[in-house]
Amino acid sequence: MEAAKHILYSKDGKSSVTVLDGEIISYSYDNHELMHQKGEPGWGSTEIEMFPVIGATKMNNYAVLTPKGVAKMDQHGILRTLAYTMVTVNKNRLVLTKKYTAGEQIINPKFPNRSAQEFLYWPYDFEFEKTIQLQDDAVVVSFQIKGEKAMPYMLGFHPAFKTYGDNQRFLAGGQEYSLEQVIEAGGPALPIYNCNEVILKNSAAVGVRVQTTGFRHMMLWTEVREMVCIEPITFYPLSVASDALHKGFDTIEQQNRFEVTISPVIDQ
Repeated sequence: MEAAKHILYSKDGKSSVTVLDGEIISYSYDNHELMHQKGEPGWGSTEIEMFPVIGATKMNNYAVLTPKGVAKMDQHGILRTLAYTMVTVNKNRLVLTKKYTAGEQIINPKFPNRSAQEFLYWPYDFEFEKTIQLQDDAVVVSFQIKGEKAMPYMLGFHPAFKTYGDNQRFLAGGQEYSLEQVIEAGGPALPIYNCNEVILKNSAAVGVRVQTTGFRHMMLWTEVREMVCIEPITFYPLSVASDALHKGFDTIEQQNRFEVTISPVIDQ
């Protein structure tokens, strides 16, 4: 069954999550929308997964070295070009999957207007499972990677959140960051190393807490004041040269399960 539009409801009736083709496009808590909306300034999506690489590949002619040879990847990998299939659906839980066959050439949707690489391919089979569970006080997004144990990969989750008011603050790793600092970081994003929790505090309405298991770091990114992406990552790609991206790989044998919990912050 192909993925389509589904709405999940919390047991207490105060929350709902709307999922379109596997992408969370809305998380409403007590009539407050937490997620950035498609069509609003800042970014054309609400969330994506970055897999099996994170970051730009253009500077290395879209080539990424693996133990099985060179793969051709565009920014943030190949997973975003694949369609989800629905596995399980009920009132407050969805399970979806994407499957890929090693070496299969996938047409790059960015070609030719936004990329010079026409086809993308990866030299390993994999299955990527995503579970979305809506609880009364949070939405929990889980990922499981299935495939050859030695398969290298990076994983990032790229959700975008609405900002309210004019005095946003980010609390992470014992530090406080402003929205201005995130905007100034530009395209590379603002990395926060060894971090598994970021709290976005707005000057009005509700804030957001993002907590992770399995990821190592976070990135903060935006180019506008109306939204911000809080991105759990296994590796920050700009910590190495463009031709050394493979140095950031983990393997499935090391880690294959990840979790992100998104919850509203009421006390501003």
